[in-house]
Amino acid sequence: MFLKNAWYVAAWDHEITRELQQIMVLGEKICVFRSESGDLVALEDACPHRKLPLSKGRIKGDTVECGYHGLTFNCVGQCVWAPGASGIPSNAKVHAYPLHEKYGLVWIWMGNPALADVSDIFEIENYDSPDWGINRGAAMELDCNYLLMCDNLLDPTHVAWVHQSSFAADATKDTPLRIKKTDDGVIVHRWMMDHEPAPFYKKVVEFEGNCDRLQHYEVRYPSHALIRAVFTPAGTGGPDGPLHENTFIMDSYNFMTPTTEGQTRYYWFQLRNIRPEDEALSQMMSDDVQHAFEEDRAVLNEVQKGMANKASPHIDLPIDGGQLRFRRQLQAMINEEREVDQQMAE
Repeated sequence: MFLKNAWYVAAWDHEITRELQQIMVLGEKICVFRSESGDLVALEDACPHRKLPLSKGRIKGDTVECGYHGLTFNCVGQCVWAPGASGIPSNAKVHAYPLHEKYGLVWIWMGNPALADVSDIFEIENYDSPDWGINRGAAMELDCNYLLMCDNLLDPTHVAWVHQSSFAADATKDTPLRIKKTDDGVIVHRWMMDHEPAPFYKKVVEFEGNCDRLQHYEVRYPSHALIRAVFTPAGTGGPDGPLHENTFIMDSYNFMTPTTEGQTRYYWFQLRNIRPEDEALSQMMSDDVQHAFEEDRAVLNEVQKGMANKASPHIDLPIDGGQLRFRRQLQAMINEEREVDQQMAE
């Protein structure tokens, strides 16, 4: 089950062109393309006549012609031409999904179009700031349920075992976690004081010696995450620390789009507060981060299999507190949404 009344990432903006193509979001097949003026269009990918995908048809100006019998649909999903002399059937229409471009991404609203408000899209601080560098990579396909990746992004402890060559440090194994529930998600965080920087960060921080390190893992409903890493010279960190002028900050933005119950498309990019014009640094960070994400993918794909085919119950640990809170609240939101939909249908 999924939360419908929410914005999800449908694609990178460059992925949607004048060519018809099918994407899958929340188990729904959607035909996407751009109009002649460049506007984004997303239609239910099934002609109402015999359900041939519209993405198998052809673009005619700003309309889509079905490849089977030529029924033609405009950008809001209404049939504007059908074969035969009796006119266009009143039910010859397909659902049109609201879309919006922001941060180089295309966002799609999967629920009631009347509730779609672009101001609800995840807000990204410093995205257009010339003082912050950016690195990104291609979307990743995961063979696991999206909530497993949400779990992963509320779990600072897993880096000690999954990412030993990149994000791990001794303190990541057992430094206590703090959990905070917010109006739009859950935050799991901790400061780790006076230890050696992890291998990935040791290559980019602009100071010598030990550091104080913040792990800020935040996931917002339905499935968007901010992972903030702060590295400051030892003695200058902590909740009330002054933070040194050479403090390194990396904000990693992660957007999990469920394609089916067992598959997820994962979009990501990162912002950093140092050397914004350094393309070599951006490439190095992208390569290293992609390697770390591949480590996550290998683990989570196997977790999906294990959880789907378990012969005995799984257990939870104290470190799972943030994940469990997130799942409980998201499920409550899904249940409430379904109840409202049922009442409106009656």
